[in-house]
Amino acid sequence: MGRIGVDLYPLKTGVPLAEADTFGKFLGGSPSNVAVAAARLGRRTAVITRTGADPFGDYLRSELRKFGVDDRWAGEVADRLTPVTFCEIFPPDHFPLYFYRLPKAPDLEIEPAEVDLAAVRAAHVFWMTGTGLSQEPSRAATLAALRARDRSGTTVFDLDWRPTLWSSEPGPWYARALPLATVAVGNAQECEVATGESRPYEAARALLAAGVELAVVKRGPEGVLAVHRDGTVAEVPPVAVEVVNGLGAGDAFGGALCHGLLAGWEVERTVRYANAAGAIVASRLACSAAMPFPDEVEEVLARAGRL
Repeated sequence: MGRIGVDLYPLKTGVPLAEADTFGKFLGGSPSNVAVAAARLGRRTAVITRTGADPFGDYLRSELRKFGVDDRWAGEVADRLTPVTFCEIFPPDHFPLYFYRLPKAPDLEIEPAEVDLAAVRAAHVFWMTGTGLSQEPSRAATLAALRARDRSGTTVFDLDWRPTLWSSEPGPWYARALPLATVAVGNAQECEVATGESRPYEAARALLAAGVELAVVKRGPEGVLAVHRDGTVAEVPPVAVEVVNGLGAGDAFGGALCHGLLAGWEVERTVRYANAAGAIVASRLACSAAMPFPDEVEEVLARAGRL
């Protein structure tokens, strides 16, 4: 549940937007990309979101269907435009984003009464993001979905801190959502927004104290730390790749994380698999279209095991 939009990427890396003259058009928006990533791994997925009533909205629904994602809850908002996001690509670690979501993105117009709470309750995994809490009525709709879940199955809170998309203090809303989730995923900055802690172990413990069962802290070049309430700790190193565009790596990680949780894998295996999926996407230009298939992830894991 959350945002969707059109990503426009320069087809040449290392070129400022002011000098770029050709772009690739892709489905974007973190939770939508997560749904695509999980679908690529064989899972049935759907997205609760909204687009504008415009050609870009039609394009996004078409892309969701093409990737095997159910678009029945991806409705239109008549008086809003489908968002567009541009990025600059300067490998290995500089990828500025420019969000065009004003005056308000349609995915923030999801009303609580519009959410199919029966479908939300029935899902084996429900994934929501911090951005969904940034404005009303999306905030109320997201919290209603979380309450309807009542911590059943697996409920993932992607901390997803995008400061330019907030006009209020996020901490109190993160604090309200965390006890309703069973898994929290975020990088150091996002963990600090949610808990006040940015150091990996302290952040993981703070997320567990807030109510989740599994805390996953992404550490960039240092890999991933996952801590479960039962005492399980997994520290997984990164998978070395030549980075082309790092923007979709976290979404691939998220889709693979859902895949592993659904499969009932142990924490370390799940995180290693998710790390490999993220590395594959970081080595490619696109986000949604770059999400890997299972054989690609297994190949990377096998290669990493031989090193």
